Amino acid sequence: MSERTEQQLGDVIPRPASVRPVTDASFTITGSTAVSAPPSLGDVAAHLNLPAAADGAIRLGLDEALPAEAYRLEITAAGVSLLGGSAQGVFWGVQTLRQFGTVLPGGVIEDRPRYAYRGAMLDIARHFFTPDEIKAHIDLLVQFKINHLHLHLTDDQGWRLEIPGWPRLTDVSGGPGTGVDGAGPGFLTCAEYVDVVEYAAARFVTIVPEIDMPGHVNAVHVAYPELTADGQPVVPRTDAEVGYSSLVAGKEETYAFVETVLKTVADLTPGPYLHIGGDECLSTPPEDYRTFLARVLPIPARFGKTVIGWHEIATADLPEDAVVQYWRIEAADEAVARAAATGHRVIVSPADRTYLDMKYDAGTRLGLDWAGHVSVERAYDWDPAERLPGVGEEAILGVEAPLWSETLRSVDDVRHLTFPRLPAVAEVAWSPRESRDWQSFRARLAAFGPRWEAAGVSFHRSPEIDWH
Repeated sequence: MSERTEQQLGDVIPRPASVRPVTDASFTITGSTAVSAPPSLGDVAAHLNLPAAADGAIRLGLDEALPAEAYRLEITAAGVSLLGGSAQGVFWGVQTLRQFGTVLPGGVIEDRPRYAYRGAMLDIARHFFTPDEIKAHIDLLVQFKINHLHLHLTDDQGWRLEIPGWPRLTDVSGGPGTGVDGAGPGFLTCAEYVDVVEYAAARFVTIVPEIDMPGHVNAVHVAYPELTADGQPVVPRTDAEVGYSSLVAGKEETYAFVETVLKTVADLTPGPYLHIGGDECLSTPPEDYRTFLARVLPIPARFGKTVIGWHEIATADLPEDAVVQYWRIEAADEAVARAAATGHRVIVSPADRTYLDMKYDAGTRLGLDWAGHVSVERAYDWDPAERLPGVGEEAILGVEAPLWSETLRSVDDVRHLTFPRLPAVAEVAWSPRESRDWQSFRARLAAFGPRWEAAGVSFHRSPEIDWH
């Protein structure tokens, strides 16, 4: 447990749905404090870093009357009761408990998420991050109740997942000289990928794998020129340009390749989603784009998966369960609104609010600025249900904060751009709109400065926050 004191019951991130403090009661964790939990909760109690006992003063349990991700936390002078609708709900309650110090403020928290999908994305195609680095990232994300990690596995500059039968994808396009500025190499073997997926699942995080297509495929063409339009070799690209590559919609070899790749990824991924990209296909003629998607969008369903694509896929005919992920900065998008009107769910990721690779301000040493500067307040002070006309609350599956890696070269770089903005997006995705308040958030966020410093997390000390 952390060593923070003098907190109020609601001084956590994301802000809980309901907080009823009891100011004259608190519970102090001592060296003899233990936690008890039924076997059905698995290793959830271990995340409190307290000894286990049959009659611990901190008691974890299940309440089937609660929704799966909901929890009820009651703190009295005699002890702590934490009940969840499932093990996942208890786990989120544990994350709330972990944000308190050894003195737990008294009262009752009743909490549940606003959106089912609360995501972050990590681009390991343009700069590779190792399995251990991805796991460490997951551990930081779950503190803020993020429950999906979208891994961008392929792009023009690199291919980062082993595909049996297609060895040059990783031998060549995951090898030395890949990535933006040639800062590779690296890729996940099937076994390493499965290990990451299982590590995430143990923390109630669903991995969402993305194989970007039909654009962003220069790495494919470098490895296998026979998949190009003319069968000729292609020069590797390590710049950050987009929109120049495309799979060939008129070749059957294309679809044999795509089906093999997607089946491999589906077999390795127990989660419900496969992301097929579909963005920035500037060199793909519109008719070819529609032809390609007509063949590819139904493939994930054959493997028991729900297909997700960047919002450009909404210009094509969508399978009934397809999910659209909006990423641009425009105030409206007619195709996305049409998709929502016909029952398709939307993940909201507007770049001017959620893209963690945007610079905080003009002086930020990392990141890009094509979507403008994204300060902590800008990442916080918006509402997903008001972002796109025609895409209201009922259409939104959730919110995701992508982190593209063109300018990243280290874990410290990842953390510098992720924190403190990720907690802002996490609160947008979890907390009720009416409970969110910027001044309250910035005060609660300030308390994380010492914790991040103690953990060696290289966060951005935004001047918007009065760091403790």
